[in-house]
Amino acid sequence: MSYNDLFIRACKQQPVDRLPVWYMRQAGRYDPDYRKIKEKYSLLEICKQPELAAEVTLMPIKKLGVDAAILYSDIMNPVASIGIDFDIVKNVGPVIDNPIRSAADVERLRPIQVEEHLPHILRTIELLVEQLEVPLITFAGAPFTIASYLIEGKPSKSYIRTKALMYGEPAVWFQLMDKLGDMVIAYLKAHVASGAKAFQLFDSWVGALSPADFQVYVLPTIERIFNELSHLDVPKIYFPGVSSGELLPYLHNVKADVIGLDWRVRISEGRNRLAGKFAVQGNLDPYVLTAPLSVIQEQAKAIIDDGIREPGYVFNLGHGLFPEASLEKLKELTDFIHDYSRQAIAAQSANATSKQESGV
Repeated sequence: MSYNDLFIRACKQQPVDRLPVWYMRQAGRYDPDYRKIKEKYSLLEICKQPELAAEVTLMPIKKLGVDAAILYSDIMNPVASIGIDFDIVKNVGPVIDNPIRSAADVERLRPIQVEEHLPHILRTIELLVEQLEVPLITFAGAPFTIASYLIEGKPSKSYIRTKALMYGEPAVWFQLMDKLGDMVIAYLKAHVASGAKAFQLFDSWVGALSPADFQVYVLPTIERIFNELSHLDVPKIYFPGVSSGELLPYLHNVKADVIGLDWRVRISEGRNRLAGKFAVQGNLDPYVLTAPLSVIQEQAKAIIDDGIREPGYVFNLGHGLFPEASLEKLKELTDFIHDYSRQAIAAQSANATSKQESGV
């Protein structure tokens, strides 16, 4: 079987004969075999065993037939190297032992040492690159999203402490953004050096900010990250998370190749807000997967029809898979995306050729 580079070509806005598809959290709790592994090991324990982390990463490639793998890891992994103690607590998420609450707390954060403290992550990437016949995507958490955990001490719905620090002590806030930006840059550079074929910067919760606050308090760091990684010859994806449609017009100077969209913005509208400067990725509501297959296919068809109007589209969900999702429905959805998009792209090409020949 030859190497499948559909995902890479779509990210570069090159022609494809069918759409590539992968799913955020595609290696996860919806898979019964993964749940068995989780009975023995925690997420962090899996991450520290490269062979096991690689095995979990490969599961959806084998079972679903998706066109890209995403590294099995967690956005919190690199913060251990900068001096943050945390655990991933079941049904809660990241819980921080020593939250950031002052200038002194930010001062104590040290530079990341990827090779020294996170060799298991790099070894997992190397193992996967040796085995995969599709591109490997790696990822990092964006500074605002990471900061929200570090400051709140755990997941939050209001981000009250985060915003209080941001508004009340902007000098401290920007110092924290600088340090987390440095962490992300070094971490992703190491991923690419180890063989990663693309990376995604997850900013899952930045949609909690107004566009004005995003511009002032977060966007400069996002632009710096992508500027400093722009020399890397791999697709670069920025996913500004859920409820982020109002932020899209402010991303025009970000040196990413792809912007991920949540389900609240149509693909064509997302492209308009981005001024056509990027490939786009998304954006089926994950919870549509609770519906009958006919409804799932109907919604996927509408997204595909919208997505193929212009080059540069990757089918994905608008956020991550959830534990109750059906493995069987995901497999059927993947097959449907491949089959329907191939037919739709062929029909689109034939129609364009016909118009050219008729002089229309």
